[in-house]
Amino acid sequence: MARFEFTRVKVSWTALLALAYFTYLVVGAIIFQVLEREAENNNRNHFQLEKLHFLANYTCLDGPALEKFVQVILDAWEKGVNPSGNSTNPTNWDFSSSFFFVGTVVTTIGYGNLSPSTVTGQVFCVFYALCGIPLNLVFLKQLGKCLAVHLGRLERGVVLFVPHKRAIEVLAVSFFFLTGSLLVLVIPPLLFSYVEGWTVGEGFYFAFITLSTIGFGDYVIGTDPDKRYISLYRSLAGVWIIFALGWLALIFNMGTRVMEHVVILTHPGFKKQKEEEEDVSSSKLEDISKI
Repeated sequence: MARFEFTRVKVSWTALLALAYFTYLVVGAIIFQVLEREAENNNRNHFQLEKLHFLANYTCLDGPALEKFVQVILDAWEKGVNPSGNSTNPTNWDFSSSFFFVGTVVTTIGYGNLSPSTVTGQVFCVFYALCGIPLNLVFLKQLGKCLAVHLGRLERGVVLFVPHKRAIEVLAVSFFFLTGSLLVLVIPPLLFSYVEGWTVGEGFYFAFITLSTIGFGDYVIGTDPDKRYISLYRSLAGVWIIFALGWLALIFNMGTRVMEHVVILTHPGFKKQKEEEEDVSSSKLEDISKI
């Protein structure tokens, strides 16, 4: 594992990167909370007034009145205000929700149910994403490397007791895969299904759409106005997304290596071609660095 020596103190590169990554998320969540919460409260109050005016003025509903009210509802929804319930609905810009939002920004999930409505918030979102997306990619890559290191340690530790190395490697990878699947792809969707009142299928659907970074936004946690969520619910979901993406990156890398190994065995010329391409890429990088 890469380490830096700073004033004779060894600092893990992974720990330093993790600190920078989560500090970036926390700072972004706080800034979005400051920029957006007041605007959301104003939009919410405006919508409540429109509902009261509607109930007072339109005792007999007609076509134009209905269209106007529908437009008010659509405008409120686009600004992140849930039209159902009342003004006591949970805010979308408390710290937990803001942290969840910045997590969807840097991971490029983008559910679409929440976005900045102020000009300053929108401008900040652009620059925040420009810096956050590369940082997210670097962090996930480093996280995958750390998981691979722990997987290697697990294999070496078991090999000390059992001499059959190849069988142990298969068992260690299988154990690592099954444990990760349980912690990342099985337990969280079941918890989401229980908390949100979804079916098990809907919980797994939400998990897949999220971790594949598709992010349709048809299912989003913590948005039901009739439910009381714990304050850190969405923040914990954001942390789950980040580490689940890191675990999936490792699984995809392992799958890629297996496929390349199979291709090399079946097509001997592929290995030589791949090495030549890597040499060309390395030489180009060296030329660029000299400029």
